[in-house]
Amino acid sequence: MESSFHYLLMINQALLRKRVLSQLSGLTSGQPKILEYLTHHDGSIQKEIARGCQIEAATLTTLLKSMEDQKLIERRMINQNRRSNFVFLTNLGREKSAQVETIFNQAEAQAFNGISNAEKEQFLNTFQKICTNLTSTESHNES
Repeated sequence: MESSFHYLLMINQALLRKRVLSQLSGLTSGQPKILEYLTHHDGSIQKEIARGCQIEAATLTTLLKSMEDQKLIERRMINQNRRSNFVFLTNLGREKSAQVETIFNQAEAQAFNGISNAEKEQFLNTFQKICTNLTSTESHNES
């Protein structure tokens, strides 16, 4: 079990989450991922954020409400479109997102310590293929 793909993935994800959250006061699980997403997709609608972060819509609503209360994000209507609120980072949200990026980069550097660039590149290529496989499987299940 300790060398199976699912076990190693689960353990590494838990270790990364624990490390990130311990260094980011005030953020809860899921929020760093949203901050990172919005850094690259500021002004997204909730449906896009949910898809991009692999978060259920109801969970995302709760996370965004908390982030809005913390003044990390703001929701705005654009062109009076009441059906869709667009989510934007605030200045505080951008500051926190920069902290998240630094911590993610430090964690990645530690994770790949002692691993050559070629090994890292091969691993990331393979991991991307796995992600693509799982994504295509999930989209078939939704149909």
